[in-house]
Amino acid sequence: MSEGPVRMTSYTKFSGCGAKLGPGVLEKALCGLSQPAYPEILADFANCEDAGLYDLGDGRALVQTVDFFPPIVDDPFGFGRIAAANALSDVYAMGGRPISALALVCFPVGTIGLEALRSGLAGGLDALVEAGCALLGGHSIDDPEPKLGYAVTGLVDAERAWRNNTPRPGAALILTKALGTGLITRALKEGRASEASRLAAERSMSRLNKAACEALSRFRVLACTDVTGFGLAGHAAEMASGPACGLRISFSQLPLLPGAAECAAAGLAPGGTKRNKEGRGQAVKADPALGPAELDLVFDPQTSGGLLAAVEARDADAALAELRAAGCEAALIGEAGGEPGIVEIGP
Repeated sequence: MSEGPVRMTSYTKFSGCGAKLGPGVLEKALCGLSQPAYPEILADFANCEDAGLYDLGDGRALVQTVDFFPPIVDDPFGFGRIAAANALSDVYAMGGRPISALALVCFPVGTIGLEALRSGLAGGLDALVEAGCALLGGHSIDDPEPKLGYAVTGLVDAERAWRNNTPRPGAALILTKALGTGLITRALKEGRASEASRLAAERSMSRLNKAACEALSRFRVLACTDVTGFGLAGHAAEMASGPACGLRISFSQLPLLPGAAECAAAGLAPGGTKRNKEGRGQAVKADPALGPAELDLVFDPQTSGGLLAAVEARDADAALAELRAAGCEAALIGEAGGEPGIVEIGP
């Protein structure tokens, strides 16, 4: 059993959402799988939605999702809080309200110790309480690599649930958190990130998307997704996959965490970046002026990232003001338009 402070990330190969299977691998695994046409299902695994939707028949729908991953930070409490914030995010991305959760725990108690497990669970509970989401129970196994996450259930108006691939031409694209968590956490593992970068990344990942969801709910949201393991470009490609239009993003407008650009310039992209490029690169047309470092930033796998929302252009300024008043680092990063299925990234 370990003695002294526990460095959670020292027990893992991948960190946070960077451990996700690449989007291309998932598509191949799911290819050909189908299920009966249950009339109550409004959204399932077939369309890359952030969560499933099950119609309750009274105007409401259940929002159901699950997410877990290995440590992204060394502090067990911080790891637990980030894991819960990340799992809750899928409900917020559908415009829903989380109501209950079940914990998924994989932990080497004999190696790391019971106190680290307890602290991780306390961190998760801290985020769930902030969300007003009841922890009902869970399941645990002994695993040599620690992992923690939650299956979350929420509620949403069945007619007003946000979808991820329904933008309309001319809609404004808003991102509610800064990018760069994958690059910074990779740099931290190698001892090459500043304290300011570490603190900024951990604050961002620990922050719930609750305030962002509530602020956006005051406007007409045409499409929404949360930016996590597939990076901004990967999740934008899913938003562009609908029949109406693609997306146009301006790199210079992207909010970046302190030190993220420097980490990209130093070639510190995590392994998930390459998988994201392989899985979604064909849907992304980047301006030749953008170099490898810029592409690493847009494909950087995020853990507990922000919401990417398409809103009516006339509401963009007011929505940004509401989001910033709620404490979000929100930015207008582009617009919906262009060829369906394609994400254009300009300077």
